[in-house]
Amino acid sequence: MRDEDRVDVTSLTAAQALAALRDGLMSSEDLVGGCLARIRADEERVRAWAFLDEQRALEQARNVDRVRREGHAMGPLHGLPVGIKDIIDTADMPTEDGTVLHAGRQPREDATVVRRLREAGAVILGKTVTTELATYAPGKTRNPHNPEHTPGGSSSGSAAAVAALMVPVALGTQTNGSVLRPAAFCGVYGFKPSFGLVSRHGILRQSRPLDQVGVIARSIEDLALVAEVLTGHDPEDADTRPVARPPLARVAAEEPPLPPRLAFAKTPNWGDADAPTREAFDELAQALRDHVVPFEVPETLAGAWEWHRQIMEADLARNFRHEYDEGRDRLSESLRAQIERGRRVAAVDYNDAVDRIAAVNASFEDVFDRCDAFLTAATPGTAPRGLESTGSPAFCTLWTYAGMPAVTLPLMRGEDGLPLGVQLVGRRGDDARLLRTARWVAGWARSLDAAEAQR
Repeated sequence: MRDEDRVDVTSLTAAQALAALRDGLMSSEDLVGGCLARIRADEERVRAWAFLDEQRALEQARNVDRVRREGHAMGPLHGLPVGIKDIIDTADMPTEDGTVLHAGRQPREDATVVRRLREAGAVILGKTVTTELATYAPGKTRNPHNPEHTPGGSSSGSAAAVAALMVPVALGTQTNGSVLRPAAFCGVYGFKPSFGLVSRHGILRQSRPLDQVGVIARSIEDLALVAEVLTGHDPEDADTRPVARPPLARVAAEEPPLPPRLAFAKTPNWGDADAPTREAFDELAQALRDHVVPFEVPETLAGAWEWHRQIMEADLARNFRHEYDEGRDRLSESLRAQIERGRRVAAVDYNDAVDRIAAVNASFEDVFDRCDAFLTAATPGTAPRGLESTGSPAFCTLWTYAGMPAVTLPLMRGEDGLPLGVQLVGRRGDDARLLRTARWVAGWARSLDAAEAQR
């Protein structure tokens, strides 16, 4: 492929790129070269990457191309470049966790998810920027739609890189809203699978009951393809289970047996969304009226935000004890405050908060007997102006706390022209059904846009 054509391949989704690779229409070296050209052209503006070694990336691409030429079996992601959030260990690249305290840290082995990507034939393009220890203090990344606005966090580099066409897919993590919020702010698709579906071994630990791995991409099909590779039992993560790997890609590609039914969920903090966002969701629910039923999340669950905070901050205090004791003067004020609050959480409150997770899931069972997914906001609005904050994760908190699968779709725009994400949430463990529903909703939105364009 000619050099002048390389940037064009970056507009392909992961699924489209994999099809072109399988059909011999391009090589992995072509695709990786296009991504690197895009990064060179736009990285100064977006600042999505914490580590990038162009030669190492091209060497990986040439190696998978050689495997293909020699007629060996190819994996489901053969030749696909993937960005890796810089709290996920990579044996051949540093993992510095967004903090000067871990500068120069070089892991000795890959995280389980990275190993599974490599086994599937993926090319690890580089490490994407994370916020400080994947908490709230922003990194250097800017929103590709408007660099004066935050990209969200903590998977800021992953979302921005996918949105800026620097890589077709990237991994993130979520302990509160760290996959769905940046995906929504940057106008791409984000997926947080059910708790325990994907191993966290080799990933910076914030909170064992809350930490979850996610995928950011440019289509539902892409999310399903990559997430399916990541899933499965791992003896190194006791929260994964030895059960069959769910057929995410196959089910997501199917038509629903019946038109999906969505519960339009207004959470107890619905008033924290800005007025244009509330109006936009009311209009969306009205447009989907044949498929939507209203649902008010019970006030009895209003405590979930505090229960989540108690777990997360107590675990931050425990897991970042060394960083606080030895380098607190080099931590952000916000992280120091979280750790100090976490040290004051009583053991009985912590354990009660963990125990309530199962009850919260049980409280939604009757809804899922009647509906395929919750429809709700992913964020209080579009990406806030300014780079001092990553925006509020509060519209993801309840679902993350419960460990339920959630996906955000870039279906709307705010009054400022920036993306406004639509969040769908499924029953815990029903990830494939959620992705199938999300694909139907995305297709419905495209059909509506096409019909309006013809008027």
